[in-house]
Amino acid sequence: MNDQEIPVAQALRLVTTLFPHALGALLGGSAAQGRATPTSDLDVAVLLPDSDTSRREVIRHEGRLAELFLNTLADVPEFFAWDRARRRGTVLFLYDQGLPLLDPHGHLSRTCEQARAVLAAGPPPLTPAERERARYGLTCFMDDLVDTPPTHRYEQLALADFTLREAAHLLTAYHNAWTGIGKWLPRRLLSADPARGKALLDGHQAVAERADPAPLAAAAEQVLDLLGGPLREGYAHPWRT
Repeated sequence: MNDQEIPVAQALRLVTTLFPHALGALLGGSAAQGRATPTSDLDVAVLLPDSDTSRREVIRHEGRLAELFLNTLADVPEFFAWDRARRRGTVLFLYDQGLPLLDPHGHLSRTCEQARAVLAAGPPPLTPAERERARYGLTCFMDDLVDTPPTHRYEQLALADFTLREAAHLLTAYHNAWTGIGKWLPRRLLSADPARGKALLDGHQAVAERADPAPLAAAAEQVLDLLGGPLREGYAHPWRT
């Protein structure tokens, strides 16, 4: 059994043991893409009958950590809409790219088709208020990053993280592309805009390795220029909208 077959077999045993009533299941994440290490967790999506309850659980099965995305058939459309609204599409990508484990009645294949249709439509665009708030936030982080002396490394590194995150949020939104967090942030960023995304990531690395904020600030300003430039004076946000 090769390295990819091991997590697939473990995931299938997990589903058949803990969810014998499952209507479908798949394995996603690194394990489905052949990137899993012996300590990688298993991302498993399970479709359940409507008599069950949608939920998310983290368990350990056969010594391996597993993150379970459990949804009843009736809840799938609502859950997909919620996942799309976050603009990350975590579970949508799970159903788009995962490896089927079992599908006795075709529910899994139909759910995967639904997920692909939602992904093809793209994430919702930022509202004007969201866009202006994000522009202002990124401008503030960028300005503070440039103003922070390199001797204040804790502050500089924290500001670099926020600058990268907010710039990625705006850049992916500009391209009507999906964003991500953790290891998915650089992957989605480079997919949405290889040149500007790489400039942001290289700039973030320059802060980490050389305490040099200039490349990241320049890359962030390039992103802001796509959306009207930095936003400082003149920004207003009502308490109630």
